Amino acid sequence: MSAGSDGVNVQMLQVQLEVGVDPAEVGRARRWARSRLVRSGIGADEPVAETLILLISELVTNAVVHTGCPAVLRMLFSSAPAAPVRVEVADSSDTPPAPRHARKDDTGGRGLELVDGLADRWGWQPEGAGKRIWCEVDRGAGAGCTAQAGLGDRALRAAALT
Repeated sequence: MSAGSDGVNVQMLQVQLEVGVDPAEVGRARRWARSRLVRSGIGADEPVAETLILLISELVTNAVVHTGCPAVLRMLFSSAPAAPVRVEVADSSDTPPAPRHARKDDTGGRGLELVDGLADRWGWQPEGAGKRIWCEVDRGAGAGCTAQAGLGDRALRAAALT
């Protein structure tokens, strides 16, 4: 618990799931994340939830497919209603993420481009012998406007990638 800028105590909730190297783990991670979003007060049909599930799917898929290592999916929520939701995927591979620029006919290679187009912020950092890839999606004042306009700018950015 920490004090926010207005002196109000802000609590952080972190939940995590261990993910195996089986591609079926991606679906399990999505189901788990949906249930945690609902428990945090984010409705399953809200655009921010849909965006987060897509981001989780991409990051977990990248970990499972490209590293061949187990991973840990983390979601961090703040009790402050306007705070972003943070998603992290940590794995034991020291190979940095490598964004690719897929051609139109390619069937893969768009994962990090989608993350870049959908997340408000993203990045990666070394963690132990491996790495952590993270992204954040804002839930604040702009999220309400985004909800009214479908996914708004996020959808436009992602659509430009396909």
